[in-house]
Amino acid sequence: MSMIKQQTILNANPASPLTSELRALFNDRLITPDDSRYDEARAVSVGGIDSRPAAIVRVSNASDISQLVSLAREKGIELAVRSGRHSLAGHAVTEGGIVIDLSGMKGIQIDCKEFIAWAETGLTAGEYTVAAAEHGLATGFGDTASVGIGGITLGGGVGYLVRKYGMTIDQLLAAEIVTADGELVYADHESHPDLFWAIRGGGGNFGVSTRFQFRLHEVDTILGGMLILPATPDVIAGFIAEAEAAPDELSTIVNIMPAPPMPFLPKDVRGKVVVMALMVYAGDINDGEKVLVPFRALATPLADMVRPMRYPEIYQPEEGRPPPIISSRTLFVDSVDRLTAETILGHLNASSAAMSFAQLRVLGGAMGRVPADATAFAHRNSRIMVNLMALYGDPKQKAIHESWVTNFADALRQNDGGAYVNFLGDTSEAQIRAAYPDKTYERLAAIKAKYDPTNLFHLNQNISPKE
Repeated sequence: MSMIKQQTILNANPASPLTSELRALFNDRLITPDDSRYDEARAVSVGGIDSRPAAIVRVSNASDISQLVSLAREKGIELAVRSGRHSLAGHAVTEGGIVIDLSGMKGIQIDCKEFIAWAETGLTAGEYTVAAAEHGLATGFGDTASVGIGGITLGGGVGYLVRKYGMTIDQLLAAEIVTADGELVYADHESHPDLFWAIRGGGGNFGVSTRFQFRLHEVDTILGGMLILPATPDVIAGFIAEAEAAPDELSTIVNIMPAPPMPFLPKDVRGKVVVMALMVYAGDINDGEKVLVPFRALATPLADMVRPMRYPEIYQPEEGRPPPIISSRTLFVDSVDRLTAETILGHLNASSAAMSFAQLRVLGGAMGRVPADATAFAHRNSRIMVNLMALYGDPKQKAIHESWVTNFADALRQNDGGAYVNFLGDTSEAQIRAAYPDKTYERLAAIKAKYDPTNLFHLNQNISPKE
């Protein structure tokens, strides 16, 4: 029987037996609805989500996690696991269940001789990157500093070093995981290889990852930053063509969006759709300058902030505004030609959201040289990732913006029917199956049945245990 069917809604009364039991185990690390820290502790990075867990526990180690997992399994309580709380679907919080908050687990050990790091999963990508950069080293994550390394790693990890060194999961050497039976399991290519395969792209379906061992690379000074160009069909198509032709050292994240009121942009540009590209050349700076010449020649830049910098500087400052509600879709496309670029501009100009954008990430390079069946992320031959988002504040407008992103995605869809699990929101079974092709899904379902037969860990892009 699925754990979803037998989920218990906890009594949040501070004097309830279960709350008293949790208080005895965790003392002031337990946060309940009567606690002044509660609203901050249950908040997620996406607006419009107001789930109220009965208990939030800020765990310190694997033993804490094991106790909570065992308790939840025995009593049929829903569990949510949060590392950086960035799940677009709000999976980092539960209604009436227990949240395992990993944010206090930030230990990291770096071995400069062996180029490896052991990192606890409460670390954010930014915290890990800063710690590794003190030694001139790096592991590639995504493009946002506040994302927890737990979630981004389990889903894949596509960021600034993806073409040079592959996805985050391609740098993962081992993991420690508390499985549904409350046991701490060490997984790598030799020990529990089935589980190690599954967690490299299969998300949080298989347990609570407590520590990761990553490969480190020598990445100190990069050529990186933001290049903003006018958004015309020729510029968009030309940019993607140049990014595909560039050497592996160059990874780009292209946001086609209305220009925000940045002080370095002319006033007459603000609000107009522009190409806002984040670029990282992880190699010789002089070679990088030559590689960037054709990008700068596409049009007169509206702003050119690409320069030599330390790798952690590429992470953009994050605003402290209330999180917006997000309607999103993710897909892969085979090409972006002039007609596709016109379609992108047409849909962006028709959006009524406070902010909307199309993000294009050219893939390939080291990521594409990994066999498709080597990890649970199977889309190694996909060429370009597209993420479409509408950001807004009024939940009553959800239907409007959901329709917009759906139509936008349908207009761009080509031959590649896949999807990237880390960018899926509150999705249907069909979208999850797009993230995991049939053979991959069947293999994951069998591993799920072995390690989590009752689907205790179902607050994720869920894979049902194979019956």
